[in-house]
Amino acid sequence: MAQGFFVTGTDTEIGKTHASVQLIQQWRQQGKHVLAMKPVASGCEIMADGRWQNDDVERLVAASGQTDRDAMNPYRFLPPISPHIAAREAGVEISLERIVQHYQQLAEQADIVLVEAAGGWLAPLSDSLRMQDMARALGLPVILVVGMKLGAINHALLTAQAIRAAGLPLAGWVANRVVPDQLAYEANLATLKAQIAEPLLLEIPYQPVV
Repeated sequence: MAQGFFVTGTDTEIGKTHASVQLIQQWRQQGKHVLAMKPVASGCEIMADGRWQNDDVERLVAASGQTDRDAMNPYRFLPPISPHIAAREAGVEISLERIVQHYQQLAEQADIVLVEAAGGWLAPLSDSLRMQDMARALGLPVILVVGMKLGAINHALLTAQAIRAAGLPLAGWVANRVVPDQLAYEANLATLKAQIAEPLLLEIPYQPVV
């Protein structure tokens, strides 16, 4: 059975997919067979053949070499809105059991399975489920992607505290520079290193969106 990791972030749009792609590439360079999941994805483009395509899923496909998008992404929604609202509008109930089944199928085929969340740790999946419930159902150690910007220290420490309170191990964290010129970046990074006991797995430089 594969080693799994659940990737969450301090917010939405802070580079979870970018960090996930780099982790996948790093593990593949070490000779590992890596598969990815994006169980829930909001914001799709309708292709000429009628297929719904999500950019985050496509980036994971490109990094991992997977072709079965239905296996890695059982829930996808057209509007780029919170998954619980998108699911409600589509008349869909997100099932953790279904997500776990998809994960287990992938885990039988790989050395490592990376599961990328949508939004932050407490982002809702329904009126009664949050993203942390998905992580707990999967029972995976968590990798926290920190969007390095003003306010990142508070967001990172709160999220790390919530992960531990949920009873899951924090495997490590990623520092992703989401703004080009964050004031006192090195001092902020040093503070996070001192206050998060778990290891810094990656430090990702700022890259402008093209």
